[in-house]
Amino acid sequence: MIKSFSWNVNGLRACAEKGFIDWVEMTAADFICIQEIKLQEPQLTDELRHPMAFNGKRYDSYWAFSEKKGYSGTGLYVLREPVSVTGLGISEFDSEGRTVIADYGGFLIISAYFPNSQEAGMRLDYKLRFCDAILELCNFERSKGKHVIVAGDFNIAHKPIDLARPEQNEGNAGYLPEERAWMDKFISIGYIDTFRWFCKEPGRYTWWSYRSPKAREKNIGWRLDYHCVDPEFSSALLAADIHAEIMGSDHCPVSLFLDL
Repeated sequence: MIKSFSWNVNGLRACAEKGFIDWVEMTAADFICIQEIKLQEPQLTDELRHPMAFNGKRYDSYWAFSEKKGYSGTGLYVLREPVSVTGLGISEFDSEGRTVIADYGGFLIISAYFPNSQEAGMRLDYKLRFCDAILELCNFERSKGKHVIVAGDFNIAHKPIDLARPEQNEGNAGYLPEERAWMDKFISIGYIDTFRWFCKEPGRYTWWSYRSPKAREKNIGWRLDYHCVDPEFSSALLAADIHAEIMGSDHCPVSLFLDL
């Protein structure tokens, strides 16, 4: 069995001060994908690079840093060495540290931080280019017979069930028609939103705005964080969940169990 967790930590150093290292050990995960690390390589301590795993070993880690300091960035903790680790190979995305892509021969795991389209859709075109680049990569790897796991903050609430107040958020970043249409396309091709594969219930969210101090307490949230897999992986799906009880960020972790 393979266990993967993904978490937008909203600043890794800040999250580390709120129990991140202990949480890593508790997960007993094979892979931990993190997004919005907001740091540069010299700021990584040994403990952040190689936290203790549940089995007494230490994780190895791979990173993608944004050229802009204190912004974006992704990471991936692994217990098993991959064949290779890359970014997307597209400078406008790699310069913001948007992906860490680990190839394990039979499958890829992608830690991805999808751009925020921002107010009035100022970065919508950029975001949709990123979305299409991810889709192109997934399709290409599938054409070679590989499986794909895309884990991360998609910055998209796909359906009305995926946010507490859909009517009030029509036209807002993360719920724009163009963003939701891209998710429609992604799912219609056959890619699986693993949480919705198992859970059709409303009220399950992964992000609560800090701008509303009681948003998390009242569960006024959005489901922005996903594990998505190719359709050929459906037979391997065991469980997917949201861990809203885990604090330390404005997002919470999500998990995926695979029979591999």
